[in-house]
Amino acid sequence: MSILKIVILYFSALVAFFAIDMLWLGVISKDFYARQLGHLLSPKVHWVPAIIFYLLFVAGILIFAVVPGVEAGSLARTALMAALFGLFCYATYDLSNLSTLKNWPLLVTVVDIVWGITISTSVAIIAYFIGRAII
Repeated sequence: MSILKIVILYFSALVAFFAIDMLWLGVISKDFYARQLGHLLSPKVHWVPAIIFYLLFVAGILIFAVVPGVEAGSLARTALMAALFGLFCYATYDLSNLSTLKNWPLLVTVVDIVWGITISTSVAIIAYFIGRAII
């Protein structure tokens, strides 16, 4: 796959990830996180680290799931590797918080890990179809 196609794929996946995550965080689960983590939440979003997270996480989805899956022509491989990537990354964050932060809710850990698997897989599937269309 050419660099130009990877760049197109990356920005497509980045837009998809950001849109889906904003829907999740800003609408669907906003009250859930406020109830569970209100004592820890900042009154404003710190966008620089958030953007760095999005840039890195989407790169990881492409490197570990989408590009190999597209090259193999396997949607199943893409989805499995993306689900595992989401599981490992979100579990690292949430289980670390659960083990080190006072009053970190177990429910947040479970919901967040499931969300990590869901969004990683969803974005990878979208990117897979875009990748297949542009190769």
